[in-house]
Amino acid sequence: MQAVMSFTAKLRSRIAATGSNLCVGLDVRATDASEATKRWILDVIEQTAPHAAAFKPNAAYFEALGWQGVKMLEEIMAAIPSDIPTVLDVKRGDIGETQGYYAKACFDVLKADAVTLNPYMGRDTLEPFLKYTGKGMYLLGVTSNPGAKDIELQKSGERHIYELVADMTQGQAEAGLVVGLTNAAPDVLSRIPDVPLLIPGLGAQGGDLAALKGCGRQAPLLVNVSRGILYQDEDKTFAERAEMWKRRIQEAL
Repeated sequence: MQAVMSFTAKLRSRIAATGSNLCVGLDVRATDASEATKRWILDVIEQTAPHAAAFKPNAAYFEALGWQGVKMLEEIMAAIPSDIPTVLDVKRGDIGETQGYYAKACFDVLKADAVTLNPYMGRDTLEPFLKYTGKGMYLLGVTSNPGAKDIELQKSGERHIYELVADMTQGQAEAGLVVGLTNAAPDVLSRIPDVPLLIPGLGAQGGDLAALKGCGRQAPLLVNVSRGILYQDEDKTFAERAEMWKRRIQEAL
């Protein structure tokens, strides 16, 4: 039986094959879960796939459409080409058996390669996800919203809260961090280990790619663009928008 490639290995392979660090965020502002909506999303995927290192469906946008939206999410996940990693953006964070069912939903049902997790209830909340060998996880380190200063950028003693979160990635080969580009100052990047990073905040949120210049990190980086591809520059095709962001990210790195 052929060994299943781990998330990090799959991501490295995809980045090498495409020369791209672009993560296409599927934050789909649909009003219904109709067949027309599904076809629109599949068109986005087909057009942007040549330029995508990964796709990141945001579960909230699908869940808001009821059971039909959840069914559509499952179908969309299955339709993404198997050589392109999927990061399911769910930001789950709970304890005990509940978190185990979240893990089952993400990995057994939706077949995600990786997920985003909220670690602020403690290290034990990660354990149900860690049982899935080879699956990836991105812990919320420094998010891209202004409220990051309320908790994540605060200090506990001599260290920032996000540094304590970063400690949870150590010894876990498939664990990385979410570091929002709007808050990814050089001193933030220098304080966290060289683990895979998922970097939102580019495009509509106004993040500055210069924050990544010369960071010299070896672990794979994913820079997410959602609205900048789905809903801006409508005079361009989805493929043209994705290619533009791919090029900008390449130039920054």
